[in-house]
Amino acid sequence: MSKYGSFAELAAAERLGLDYRVRTSAPEGSDVLIIAPHGGLIEAGTSEIAGLIAGKVYRLFSFEGLKPRGSNRDLHITSHRFDHPECLALASRANVVLSVHGCLGATRIHIGGLDTQLADELAGSLRTAGFPIEPASERYPGRHPLNICNRGLRGKGAQLEITYDLRAVAESRAAIARAVRGALAVTLLRVHSLVAR
Repeated sequence: MSKYGSFAELAAAERLGLDYRVRTSAPEGSDVLIIAPHGGLIEAGTSEIAGLIAGKVYRLFSFEGLKPRGSNRDLHITSHRFDHPECLALASRANVVLSVHGCLGATRIHIGGLDTQLADELAGSLRTAGFPIEPASERYPGRHPLNICNRGLRGKGAQLEITYDLRAVAESRAAIARAVRGALAVTLLRVHSLVAR
């Protein structure tokens, strides 16, 4: 269970710049948003992966815990209650939304979200890159309509839940980001062709 049920509750009790921070980038013309809602020391490594995926091409929103290690769990707002106003505003202008999370368990990447075509592209690209995946994850389905990954223009997005061993190693983070960027490129071609019709 999360301590806070909304960002407003968290902001009333925690200190911006001391307990948490927000990092964003918004390249002109991008309609893709990469989100790390539990970044920093909340789910270590997710901010780094999200940043590598976004690069200088896609929009980025990263909510990051800054407390001493082991004290950041309080900053975890569950994904269907994650309602940071700036994140919602960025999502409302994005055709493609992908969130990056951390999870427990043996080496694996769980894929969820309502955008099943994007999820399929992610599964194929990550599998080709050699990562063990759980497509259409039952443990982390990401199918709640208010899940932050599903708050974009099309009302559907995707999420990755990545085990700690893959998040902890720089080489794994970089390889995940490369595979995800490949899947996003294919998805963008499809989405833009539909929008153009």
